[in-house]
Amino acid sequence: MDDRGGSFVAVRRISQGLERGNNTCHSSSAEVVAGSAAWLGRGLSCVCAQRRESDARPSFDLTPPQEECLQRLQSRIDVAYDSSVPEHQEALKALWNAAFPEEELHGLISEQWKEMGWQGKDPSTDFRGGGFISLENLLFFARNFPTSFQDLLQKREGDRSVWEYPFAVAGVNITFMLIQMLDLEAVKPRTLVGATFLKFLEEDDSAFDRLYCITFKLMDHEWLDMRASYMDFNAVMKSTRRQLERELLSEDITRLEELPSYTLLTR
Repeated sequence: MDDRGGSFVAVRRISQGLERGNNTCHSSSAEVVAGSAAWLGRGLSCVCAQRRESDARPSFDLTPPQEECLQRLQSRIDVAYDSSVPEHQEALKALWNAAFPEEELHGLISEQWKEMGWQGKDPSTDFRGGGFISLENLLFFARNFPTSFQDLLQKREGDRSVWEYPFAVAGVNITFMLIQMLDLEAVKPRTLVGATFLKFLEEDDSAFDRLYCITFKLMDHEWLDMRASYMDFNAVMKSTRRQLERELLSEDITRLEELPSYTLLTR
C-alpha cells in the first residue's frame, strides 16, 4: 500500500465558532477522531490535537492592530468546508488544477482524489479536520511555492519508505496542529510562541499560510531525517512542532523568512 490508498487519522474542532460580540471570542476544545479507518486500524491520535500542560499560561496583551489581525484569521479558521458553496467548489477545483495541471478532473467526487492523498473519493470528508482554511493553505502552497509543493506531492526527495504518509490529509493535520500550537482560537494567545506569531501576522496578513508552507516542508524533512514510516507520523509531528517552536522563539528572528526552516522552501 502506498500513500494514495492509505487511511489516515483525521482531526476536528468540536466547539465551532468564535463569538465576536464586543470583540469577545471563546476558544474551542478539540478531540481526535478516526477517519474512515484509522492508520492500520490502530486508532492513532495526531499530536496536533493534544493539549499540553505548558499551554495553560497567562494570556498576552495585544496591540489593536494585532487584535484586528487575529480576528481576521479567526474568522477564516471558523469557516467549515461546505461542498455546496460555489466558492469552496472552485477552490477545490483550483487545487486539483494546481496539483495535476495536465490531468482533467472528472468530478468533485472521484477516485482521482486518492492520487493527492485523500482518504477516499470525496475530499470534503477529510476537510472536517481543518475547515476551509486547510484547503486555502494547500492552495496557497501550490500557488506560491509550486516546486516545493510538487516535490512533496510526488514524494520526489530523499530515500522514501514503502509506507508513506498521504500528502493531502497530512496537510489538513498540519493546519490543525498550527492552530493548536499558536492558540489561535483563544481571545488572546496564552503561550509565548502564540504571542510571537502575532508579531509576524501584524506585518504580513498571509503569515499563517506562509508558516503552513514552512511547516509542511519541515515535517517532510523530519520524516526523511528520522527514516520514518507509516506508523511514525505522530513522532514526526512532535519533532516538527518542537523544532518550529524553537525557531519561532529565537531572539534574532524578526521575519518568517529568517526561520532556518524557510530555506527548505527555497533551496
